[in-house]
Amino acid sequence: MTENFFDHDRLDVYRLSIEYVADAFDISRSLEGLHRHARDQWLRAAQSIPLNIAEGNGKRSLKDRARFLDIARGSALECAAIQDVLVVSGGLSRETDHKLKSRLVRIVAMLTRMAMKFDGVSESSTEYNQSVDYEHDYEHEHEHESTPRLR
Repeated sequence: MTENFFDHDRLDVYRLSIEYVADAFDISRSLEGLHRHARDQWLRAAQSIPLNIAEGNGKRSLKDRARFLDIARGSALECAAIQDVLVVSGGLSRETDHKLKSRLVRIVAMLTRMAMKFDGVSESSTEYNQSVDYEHDYEHEHEHESTPRLR
């Protein structure tokens, strides 16, 4: 990618996601047999990142842009989970996983900031840890309930 034909070509997050796709394709060439389903899903999810960035960047509505960037973010998180599957199944080394996830962390952070900007979300000026009581909005409210475990 040397020329910027379209607006999305100039986005750092787009370029970074294209690099990630290139790495995913290179690594996927060696994934066969038991790893083929994870490989195929990984390549679909990896390609979805820059495709949704490009499509979203072309939308006129800021809400639409934010929605496509959010989809791209979800695809990046899906790639991270697929990498976990490949690591535990022996298809991907921990070293390669770490290298790729470092790039995914940057991609997710950039997409999150961009989506929030286009979605009109900003942090309020209130201080953190201020006591606010929301009914049924506690992170661990159901922890005391026992749930059967699958075996």
